[in-house]
Amino acid sequence: QDMLRDGALDFAVHSAKDLETRLPYGLTIASVLPREDPRDVLLCARAKSIDELPRGARLGTASMRRGAQLLHRRPDLKIVTLRGNVDTRLRKLCEGVVDATVLALAGLRRLDRDEATASVIDAAEMLPAVGQGTIAIECREEATCIKTLLACIDDPGTAVCLDAERSMLAALDGSCHTPIAGLAEIVGESLYLEGLVATPDGRLVHRLKHEAPRGDAVALGTEVGAA
Repeated sequence: QDMLRDGALDFAVHSAKDLETRLPYGLTIASVLPREDPRDVLLCARAKSIDELPRGARLGTASMRRGAQLLHRRPDLKIVTLRGNVDTRLRKLCEGVVDATVLALAGLRRLDRDEATASVIDAAEMLPAVGQGTIAIECREEATCIKTLLACIDDPGTAVCLDAERSMLAALDGSCHTPIAGLAEIVGESLYLEGLVATPDGRLVHRLKHEAPRGDAVALGTEVGAA
C-alpha cells in the first residue's frame, strides 16, 4: 500500500478477506473478480462433518471466527492454534499435530488441491469471513486511467455483496481479533446479508439476516452491523 501511494505500483491484488476494514487514505477497491465458493471445508481423515468429529478432537485453526463457531457447536473440541500456508497446515494435519483443520474452499481450489479428506461445511453451520472467496484489486483513488482499465474486469454482483459485507464490518469496527462473519447473496433484485458476531469461546453467538434492494448494499451492511 505504501508503494501504491508512492506511485511505484499501479494496482495490488488481494484476497478481500485480508484487507483492513478501512483502507488507507487515497486508496480504493477498483474492481473485484467473480467470487469463488465462499464456504469453508473440514479436513479430517476420521470425520466428514463437524458433528462426526471425535469427542475432544484437536482442531487446528488460527481464525477466531472459525474457532468461536466450532466451539459454539462443539464445546468439547480442543482448538489448537495452527498457522502457515495451506501446505504447512496440511502437513501438520498429516503429521498428527492436530486431528482436523478448517480451510477456505476457495483457497484449495485456486491451488488445485483436491484433498480426499475435505468436506464442505454449509454456511448454515459455519458462516464465512467477510469477503471470503473474493479477489479485490486496489489502486489509488486519483488514478483515473487505472480505475477505468480495472473496471473492465469488475464483477458487479460480487462488488455489491462485498460492499454490504464490508459495511457491516465497518459498523462493527471489526478486525481479525474479533469473531465476526458475514455473507451477502443476491436473489433477483434483492440482496440478503447474514451476519454473525460471537465471543471467542463460542458461548454467545448473535446471528441475523436482513434483506434490501441490491442497490442499497452499504445501507444494508450498516443496518446489520448496527443491529
